[in-house]
Amino acid sequence: MKFSINTINSLLKLKGVGPKVAEKLLRLDIHNQEDLLFHLPLRYQDRSHIYPIGSLRAGMECQITGEVQLSEIKYGRQRMLLCRLSDGTGFITLRFFHFSNAQKNQLKRGAKLLCYGEVRRGKVGFEMAHPEYQFINENEEIVLDENLSPIYPTTEGVHQLTLRNVMSQVIAKLKNNELSLPSLIPAELLKKHHWPTVKEALLYIHNPPVDTQLEDISDGKHPAQQSLIVEELLAHHLSLRQLRVAMQKENAPALVKKTNLINQFLSALPFKLTGAQEKVVQDINFDLENNYPMQRLVQGDVGSGKTVVAALAMLKAIESGYQAAIMAPTELLAEQHFQNFKSWLEPLGINVVWLSGKLKVAAKRDAIEKIGSSKGQVVVGTHALFQEGVEFFKLGLIVVDEQHRFGVHQRLALREKGNKQDGHPHQLIMTATPIPRTLAMTAYADLDCSVIDELPPGRIPVETVVIPESKRDAIVQRVEQACSEGRQIYWVCTLIEESETLQAQAAEDTANKLAEALTNVRVALVHGRMKAEQKEKVMSEFKAGEVDLLVATTVIEVGVDVPNASLMIIENAERLGLAQLHQLRGRVGRGSQESACVLMYHGTLSDTARERLAVMRETNDGFEIARKDLELRGPGEVLGTKQTGMMQMRIADLQRDQELIPQVAEMADQLFQHYPDFIEPLLNRWIGRATKYAAV
Repeated sequence: MKFSINTINSLLKLKGVGPKVAEKLLRLDIHNQEDLLFHLPLRYQDRSHIYPIGSLRAGMECQITGEVQLSEIKYGRQRMLLCRLSDGTGFITLRFFHFSNAQKNQLKRGAKLLCYGEVRRGKVGFEMAHPEYQFINENEEIVLDENLSPIYPTTEGVHQLTLRNVMSQVIAKLKNNELSLPSLIPAELLKKHHWPTVKEALLYIHNPPVDTQLEDISDGKHPAQQSLIVEELLAHHLSLRQLRVAMQKENAPALVKKTNLINQFLSALPFKLTGAQEKVVQDINFDLENNYPMQRLVQGDVGSGKTVVAALAMLKAIESGYQAAIMAPTELLAEQHFQNFKSWLEPLGINVVWLSGKLKVAAKRDAIEKIGSSKGQVVVGTHALFQEGVEFFKLGLIVVDEQHRFGVHQRLALREKGNKQDGHPHQLIMTATPIPRTLAMTAYADLDCSVIDELPPGRIPVETVVIPESKRDAIVQRVEQACSEGRQIYWVCTLIEESETLQAQAAEDTANKLAEALTNVRVALVHGRMKAEQKEKVMSEFKAGEVDLLVATTVIEVGVDVPNASLMIIENAERLGLAQLHQLRGRVGRGSQESACVLMYHGTLSDTARERLAVMRETNDGFEIARKDLELRGPGEVLGTKQTGMMQMRIADLQRDQELIPQVAEMADQLFQHYPDFIEPLLNRWIGRATKYAAV
């Protein structure tokens, strides 16, 4: 009999699953029997035959049988139970560090065992540490597995054997058609790509035959896996496409009125827009003139001029009588935007309001009053913008800078602030973390994407060198020489600890030591523990050329623009990711002189750190760095979605499976056009409880 598998009650129908086990399964995101089927093995063990002990080699994971010849407790740093097992072809030692009295009494001379474990080289021959074992009777026939045995991801309180037991029950039901699990890719598409149905795929993956090419499975290349991977990618892609369609049905103010503001702004700039900037401005203007909300992502490498593009979009909103808001992830970046917009827009008669969590009560009250009236035309701030009590007068455009640093619900909260009679505000999302195209196709299928792929003319690539900490004195001499030539320098301190207090302390110590060593150099310090006005004062002095050497923590990673700064030293560079290193390096090379970045590392480099620093030395291209970053860290970190709950894939891996993404986008078109009935079941199966993020 077929039955519904949608509630936790279906788990309680399985033998060995009571309320406590069901509760623990929830930690693995297993809510029902269908979830169990999609909880796939991490790896496999071959228990299909028994190896003679005399044929064993170090590193093998295998199954053996034998009789205990000797059992003793040894005392050293730790008490341990040692059992010598022999099968007539050789012997092996079983080593147990954690054991009970009952175990000790059972594992006695003459006991016959079937064991599975990893063979290691010990002091006296081979040994297995804590093998899985069971007792066998003299004439008992050993039943061997016919397929590879799955090892599942587990959690505290749920033993591997418990999982295998409940899995085998659900797999048996699937096999006997007691569970209905339809394929949600149309049959003709499965046939076209030679993919099995979802039922065939799951039965195969949970119990593959012994001769399976495990490399194919670990690489995600087996057809059984690919049919599941494509289903999941398709569900995520469709959910975002649905969101896009839904957004286009919503109202937004059409920003079409024209005054002379934009021309005044452009003529006051000391430079001309690049061709790439002009193209992106055209894209944005086209979107803003529609009466449904713009959802545009602008990617641009460090220093490509995204802020000017954002300013032009904001002016278009103001010309039409609406407010514009820009939200940045850190106080320092938000402050930088505030200073820029003030200097650009106030001469045009536009009021720019600053709102941050660190404002004093009176200043905050004043800012909130302006935001709620026509006085706050441009609003700049941190996440304080979407706090309760902040009401916008007439919000027409939201700019979100470095969007991947915000949680999904934070962006949603700000969008809802503008949900007035004219509909939702337009959204412009900016990032200096270039995202490889295939990844963007999946992660941002709901957004239109524009790329500023051209740097302003005259930019000279930053020369990057990698130097061990042992050469610190030589670097300090280089700093002294550069300062004597009138150049300005950043010295960035990083610590492995997350504590802002410890980071500030390290930066302070470094600043004091450098000031002692460089008596003719004006040294200043900036870190996350300083008050906003202190930081602003130091940054203004640095920008004005009153400070030669700025010692800082990674708070200066984004947004700070000092054209005369042409040398950066990053301490402990091996501790930072590629994207962060690239962002930091982008603080120099913003003027017309040659610039350099010194990556100073401490101790011996790991392979990954060496590879990361080599990439930095070889290229200044943000897209190449993003591609390599994706390879080294994976999409969850590159997109910043590890914290937000967005795009949490169960089976697919955006990095490993990226070649399937264009195919998935094509299939999504076919489903929208010819198979709309498949869409909702796909979303329920793969995204289900996680659909909340799609509301952004």
